[in-house]
Amino acid sequence: MMPLETRTLGRTKVSVTPLGLGTVPLSGFNVAVPYSEFEAVVKTAFDLGVRYFDCAPMYGLGKAEHFLGRALRDLGIRDQIVVSTKCGRVLKPASRTPKLDTVYGIEWVDPYPFRDTYDYTYNGVMRSFEDSQQRLGLDYIDVLLVHDVGRAWHGDQAEFYWNQLRESGYRALDELKSSGAIGAVGLGVNETDSVVGVAREFPIDCALIAGRYTLLNHAPLEGHFDELQSRNVSVIAGGIYNSGILAAGSKATSTYDYQKVPSAILERVRSIEEVCERHGIDLPSVATQFVQAHPAVATVVQGAKSTSEVTQNVRAMSTRVPSAFWQELKTCKLIPSSAPVPGGQFS
Repeated sequence: MMPLETRTLGRTKVSVTPLGLGTVPLSGFNVAVPYSEFEAVVKTAFDLGVRYFDCAPMYGLGKAEHFLGRALRDLGIRDQIVVSTKCGRVLKPASRTPKLDTVYGIEWVDPYPFRDTYDYTYNGVMRSFEDSQQRLGLDYIDVLLVHDVGRAWHGDQAEFYWNQLRESGYRALDELKSSGAIGAVGLGVNETDSVVGVAREFPIDCALIAGRYTLLNHAPLEGHFDELQSRNVSVIAGGIYNSGILAAGSKATSTYDYQKVPSAILERVRSIEEVCERHGIDLPSVATQFVQAHPAVATVVQGAKSTSEVTQNVRAMSTRVPSAFWQELKTCKLIPSSAPVPGGQFS
């Protein structure tokens, strides 16, 4: 079981455990998951100490929120956990709504009969939030994250949607937080640039950033995390296995950020695996704990589609990693010498 220590998000009163449960795999990502399994995963995570659960309207096109809200009621644990969901998308009937063409298009298995549409305006944020409340069956939501605003997702349309947020979306977020309808506000994105950009314009509390700070990706150490810390923006780290390579390792058929693994990345993973073998530890544990060690990171969110995967995630967070391992990674230049690691830093 994971220790029940918590970290607060920004200057808010919202506290999260070091590990959170993401619901993408439970929402029909490549495989259908029945409600019974969804509830079992949530219960196992809770029993093992997880107190933070993340979802979004996009996940299963309404299914994640509906299933999570039902599970919280069935298990009677709502008052003991933190829930985050997202805005920026409004779900509309699939029979009357064109399908979005996006960079990271997902073909959900057995989704609800809706399609997502982008809307970062005041009305869009409010509509999305109120719809999420009804799907979740909650009268308040702890954390609301603006979903996928930025160039990584929207490309040439990024400025159009960012202007929607600037012109009226921020006002909706401010009203929701000041009224007590939400406890913390932030972003849920696949890039760090957009988080810094929004933080310079609007006082967000946190950001769920997927795949940008990992054992293989250290770019945020070059200034972004320092700025977010100075602005009291807590990082919720997602995608810490870079879509599979840091979980399955170099010998499996893995992907890197949902693409074929580049040869240079594969060689780095093999080098890290060799250090792991010398110290008798596994790759997922060091990948998890490396990210969690950064003081900007409040929690790591990991998905799971089965109870065994939840148990593995908790074990990865709890396994003891010797300090000599981190020293060797730095000596071999597999991570930067300035990177925070569990137990302190090495120069």
